[in-house]
Amino acid sequence: MLDLKKKLEEEIARLEYELRHELPKEIQRARALGDLSENAEYQAAKERQRLVEARLAQLKRRLSELSMIDLSRIPRDRVGLGSRVVLYDLQKGEEVTYQLVTSEHADAANGLISTTSPIGRGLLGKRVGDVVRIEIPGGVREFEIIDLTTIHDAV
Repeated sequence: MLDLKKKLEEEIARLEYELRHELPKEIQRARALGDLSENAEYQAAKERQRLVEARLAQLKRRLSELSMIDLSRIPRDRVGLGSRVVLYDLQKGEEVTYQLVTSEHADAANGLISTTSPIGRGLLGKRVGDVVRIEIPGGVREFEIIDLTTIHDAV
């Protein structure tokens, strides 16, 4: 989670620099070209400025949300954010490993699932030995939790 905060802070810093230093120069250069109503460079710079402002607002909101996550409230003995969970798929007869992450880090193909995904929601709060039935778009899947490493164990 700390690496996500750092990534967000770095992107915020980069976009703020662009917004405060680079874009004003571009807009000033484009203004010098003349008639603003038919000035493609000016229109492009202003559009980029709007996009950067919107992205900055979104990133700052997300950083604020992440800052409110209290690690002490994430369980030490049950599945929660940051947990690595080894499951036994009862239908397929095979093991699968997932790590529960925030939506920004989700990458199901690499075993990183969001806590808001159907599987993520179904696993939250469960313990080793629990059998969970999870409704996914392809039907219902049943898993037994056979191993759990929480965010506290990984730190």
